[in-house]
Amino acid sequence: MTLFWKKLAFISLLATAISGCSDNEVGDVSLGLFTTKDIKIEVLHDPIVIGVTCHIASVEANLSLADPSDSAISCRQTGAITPAMIAGINKGKSGEIVFKKSKSIFLKSMKIRRIYDPKSQTLMYVSYSTKETSGSFKHSLSTVPLWGTDAYQQSQNAI
Repeated sequence: MTLFWKKLAFISLLATAISGCSDNEVGDVSLGLFTTKDIKIEVLHDPIVIGVTCHIASVEANLSLADPSDSAISCRQTGAITPAMIAGINKGKSGEIVFKKSKSIFLKSMKIRRIYDPKSQTLMYVSYSTKETSGSFKHSLSTVPLWGTDAYQQSQNAI
């Protein structure tokens, strides 16, 4: 075995070991006996809007240098959402990145971005890949309406 292949095997094993050590992983679904790919499910607690919890499912290829780009996201209100939390977020049309994970040594990553829709008073969380795959960028969207929260009531009283 050449030195190149030994280094490549070491990097692959290291990447596999590191990916399996995520503190955020709450689920692991095997895609079959004859594949090295699994669906990993991770939990993300919004660092500013702490009343929101997201679960992200993505495929990880254990013996590959690049994971597939597909992902799914589901976010729900799991605690109080206050006016102070909403005041502390970026309200621009691009929102802000709340989570980022490397998916390849080739500069591909998965990002979760929070965007606020003031008209419907809804938080949107979009999961997306930063590398084009098969002619498109893979993405998924989940929304958390503020209706029924202290943040929504505050906004309605101000009108």
